[in-house]
Amino acid sequence: MLLGTLGLACFASLPWTFALVTGPGEPPARRYDAGNIDLSLLPPSWLGTSPEDAKRVEAATREGRYVPGRILGSDRQGRDVFARCLAGGAISLTVGFSAAALAMVIGTAYGAFAGFRGGRLDAFMMRAVDILFGLPSILLVVLLAVAVNGRLEANSELIGAGMRQLIELITLLVAIGGVSWLTMARVIRGQVLSLKAQPFIEAARAIGVTPAKQFRVHLLPNLFGPIAVYATLAVPSAILSESFLSFLGIGIRDPLPSWGNLAADALSELNTVSSRWWLLAAPCLLIALALVSLNFLGDSLRQRLDPLGQGRRGGRP
Repeated sequence: MLLGTLGLACFASLPWTFALVTGPGEPPARRYDAGNIDLSLLPPSWLGTSPEDAKRVEAATREGRYVPGRILGSDRQGRDVFARCLAGGAISLTVGFSAAALAMVIGTAYGAFAGFRGGRLDAFMMRAVDILFGLPSILLVVLLAVAVNGRLEANSELIGAGMRQLIELITLLVAIGGVSWLTMARVIRGQVLSLKAQPFIEAARAIGVTPAKQFRVHLLPNLFGPIAVYATLAVPSAILSESFLSFLGIGIRDPLPSWGNLAADALSELNTVSSRWWLLAAPCLLIALALVSLNFLGDSLRQRLDPLGQGRRGGRP
């Protein structure tokens, strides 16, 4: 329920957050990027405003440059933090789900093929997975992202800002998904080895069912449960990886928002003089809600799709 509400709010608001808006004497800009520097660092409307902030709002209102209703305030560029959190949520969730889907496809194909073929090929493929497990995955993602960004910098005259943002987004989700399939491959390979020893597979083999049909008709439907469970557990990991990389300035970059770079930008506003804690609390709270709800979804699916049916029979064997 919480995950559905969060996803619906982020994705259904895309026509609003990505809409072009124009201020007096200003070029058109996306709503999440449209700002007024004179109205920077306003507190949320529900916290009230200081006398100085009230004067700025009053002056901007007289000039027609103030947009009311900023329930999460504005950042240092005067941009609406609420709009940026919604747009950043759509981007972070898109990267998380896409990277998890990529990892699911690669891991399922690799693990199922290794387990189904067996023998020396299976041993060789699993040793390759063991070698890849020994490599620092986050370092591989960082190296790929830095390499692509370097190429984009070298060809900045030929690539527009929008195309560059799209390439960076695709690179990030491919990099995260490309290093997240190893556990999936092991899980699926173990499931396939277990299913191959079941009587119904032996019966299918005895009556002459082709290996391709054995896999398509008998093995693959029995893999949907582990695949669904692992997918719900892989999405939080992918979202966290994207947020961490964006926090370091390697992933999604400003002005395109994500929960990670929103949290990174808000760190500079936490100081002993004037702590604007809400700028950091909003993206961090949204990340926490998304991760917790996905973990609960994964636990629920694991109970419902338990091969022994314990979740459906109240835990009785």
